[in-house]
Amino acid sequence: MSAGHNLFRLSNPIRDYAWGSQTFIQQLLADDSERRAEPNAPAAELWHGAHPAAPSQLAGMGMDLSSAIAQDPVTMLGRRTAERFGNTLPFLMKVLAADQALSIQAHPTLAQAQSGFAEEQMRGIALDAPERNYVDPNHKPELICALTDFDALCGFRTVGETLDFLAALIAQGAAELTSLRERLSDAAALPDVVAAILRWPSGERAAVIGSLARAAARIAEEQGRWAPECEWICRLAREYPEDTGVVLSLLMNLVRLGPGQAIFLAAGQIHAYLRGAGIEILAASDNVLRGGLTPKHIDVEELLRILDFTAGPVSVLVPRPVDPDRRRVRFEVPVDDFCLERVILPSGVSMTIEADGPRILLCVQGEIELRSEGEQLQLQRGESVFVPADRDLELDGAGELFLAAPGPRVVF
Repeated sequence: MSAGHNLFRLSNPIRDYAWGSQTFIQQLLADDSERRAEPNAPAAELWHGAHPAAPSQLAGMGMDLSSAIAQDPVTMLGRRTAERFGNTLPFLMKVLAADQALSIQAHPTLAQAQSGFAEEQMRGIALDAPERNYVDPNHKPELICALTDFDALCGFRTVGETLDFLAALIAQGAAELTSLRERLSDAAALPDVVAAILRWPSGERAAVIGSLARAAARIAEEQGRWAPECEWICRLAREYPEDTGVVLSLLMNLVRLGPGQAIFLAAGQIHAYLRGAGIEILAASDNVLRGGLTPKHIDVEELLRILDFTAGPVSVLVPRPVDPDRRRVRFEVPVDDFCLERVILPSGVSMTIEADGPRILLCVQGEIELRSEGEQLQLQRGESVFVPADRDLELDGAGELFLAAPGPRVVF
């Protein structure tokens, strides 16, 4: 498949989930007449990869990336990546753009995904059944690097801080939270409190969330310590007035990223992206256990089983420079499936990227020329390319791109 080809321009599928932005991906693709997103319609995710649910197409070749890899996995992926990941591309890169909150969710470990998938297969649950938890036998660690200001709920806040937050809400009239605060005696009680929230009687939810929203509005108006969290509570309560995810969000860290900042989400870590656009990279899986802010199926028992209840702040990743001038930096993570690099190329500067496994490069600003063994390709904003494992790259132009690849421990 790859004989005579060093650079494969990609045409990438758009996922139109209801929470998606009506502007960001549309503007990113504005210069690409073939891939331009529909105006005034939500464009939530732009997928780059070989995931079977929506693989990228090799532009002008009548074939998708998954099929091309299947034809010649060793050349396309490199021997070590092909052996380690069963002849499949181990990562999926997305442009994610949210105008509304995504569901509260967590993802399983590899062992949990394998056992859960096998068990649901044995029970004969259809892969597209709404009650299905495991649609593949893979884990789904992920990283998000902000392209705009980006808000997210990530991990459980320390118990001491949550007790203070609940006390502030109760003082403003949310008396219904008193029983939860009393149960949250220490970190060991966190699983019990989460279970109580998820199982809150449906007939009481609207009243609880309404009371919580009114208390939060008072705190938000005062612009005190908990104002950012309370502004989000008010918004979530309007969008999900009977969803216990609004109450569950009280236990979670609010994380605010600026462009270029990133966080890593490990297996079992509860999270919900709230608004903004970013580059997301994850292991090639679709396994999601939901916990709220969604009309979709929530398996309370399975979610409680896979959640990591470790409480504490979420660290913003500090990328490691790959070159002395810091034009190329790498967000390293504790998994082999992926790593993400950000490359900023000034005008008049060339860069060489040596062969280091299969790569997908996405241009987000400017225009960059790629060359590899006599073949060249221009990348404009919103355009991307797949580069096989053993191809060196030379870059010229002026712009910014993101490079997705397997983790360095696999390649080297």
